[in-house]
Amino acid sequence: MDKIGIYAIITNPVLPYRTFTEKCVSYGVRMLQLREKNLSDKELIRIGKEIRSITRGTQTKFVINDRPDIALICEADYLHLGQDDFLIEEARKIVGDMKIGLSTHSLEQAREALLKKPDYIGFGPIYPTNAKSKPDQPVGIALLKEVIGFSNVPVVAIGGIFPENIQPVIDAGAVNIAVVRFLMQASEPDERILYLKKLLKRKK
Repeated sequence: MDKIGIYAIITNPVLPYRTFTEKCVSYGVRMLQLREKNLSDKELIRIGKEIRSITRGTQTKFVINDRPDIALICEADYLHLGQDDFLIEEARKIVGDMKIGLSTHSLEQAREALLKKPDYIGFGPIYPTNAKSKPDQPVGIALLKEVIGFSNVPVVAIGGIFPENIQPVIDAGAVNIAVVRFLMQASEPDERILYLKKLLKRKK
């Protein structure tokens, strides 16, 4: 399975968007998603274009959450869609051949998502989380391992993952880990990024 490694999701960061993005690029974070539900379209576009200008030409791929229109305007590398967002076939009419990832929260959703041929799927929440206003029920480690076993695209484990509980996620076979609060709540995330990279480097 392809190795993404750290998948950082920007939601209400302590640091300015530019500063956090620059740190992700400097440490080679592979995926950086902008997920802000409460900003105006104008503000989303402004921030998205700023992040795009920093990530362009680097190994850090820029992902826009939910919004195919804004993904297109900001020239993102990926669009990420949730279960309640655009259908992937509808989003394709807007973003063309842009890469697309899909969120899944059960075995059934994961199998259905794979039929739509996304570039990756997110699976979770692995653990309880309050990173979303209406979180889904935790799926747990056993189901994560099963999904990794049958998926033909990268699986990104997401939801309530912190250093104290990340090892079972890695032991389940996850090589792609999405983190939100662990990085968003840090005023100096450098050591946290390096720690995650060290953990995931052990998993070949």
